[in-house]
Amino acid sequence: MHIGEIMTADCANGIGMRVSIFVSGCTNHCEGCFQPQTWDFDYGLEYTPEMEQQIMDELARPYYTGLTILGGEPFEPSNQKVLVNLIRRVRAEIPGRTIWMYSGFTYDRDLIPGGCRYTEVTDEILDHIDVLVDGRFERDKKNIMLKFRGSENQRIIDMRKTRVAGKVVLDPLNN
Repeated sequence: MHIGEIMTADCANGIGMRVSIFVSGCTNHCEGCFQPQTWDFDYGLEYTPEMEQQIMDELARPYYTGLTILGGEPFEPSNQKVLVNLIRRVRAEIPGRTIWMYSGFTYDRDLIPGGCRYTEVTDEILDHIDVLVDGRFERDKKNIMLKFRGSENQRIIDMRKTRVAGKVVLDPLNN
């Protein structure tokens, strides 16, 4: 896996002060994507144990609310296999932090058993994140007034409530 960018002190990609990592690789290729360079799976720097430790050290600082993982596309199968380990570490070592993920894939179609991006680690990832912003960016539904999403079709999903309910529960921020 490659990382296109690590943003520290980010407040645009989730609630509170966050460390945001932009993974590389995306097969969605949404028209109007704000980071088309991240479609390339080899864009940026190779993800290494040292980089993961840098992320963990930064996230451990007391002023951070959480981690945001976006891209590119975190739910590309090759990215999931690496990200699940980072998510495990955050939950074990810094359990008070929230984890947000963004995906152009749709939770209740693409990330379920039989879905096009479901892998052996998808459920574990979904069980350990707090918020999933899902859905492709759609240029004709772009709305700059929305919080934490770019187009009106995208949803902010409360993953804890969704996993308990067995159906999508939208976060109040979705309004």
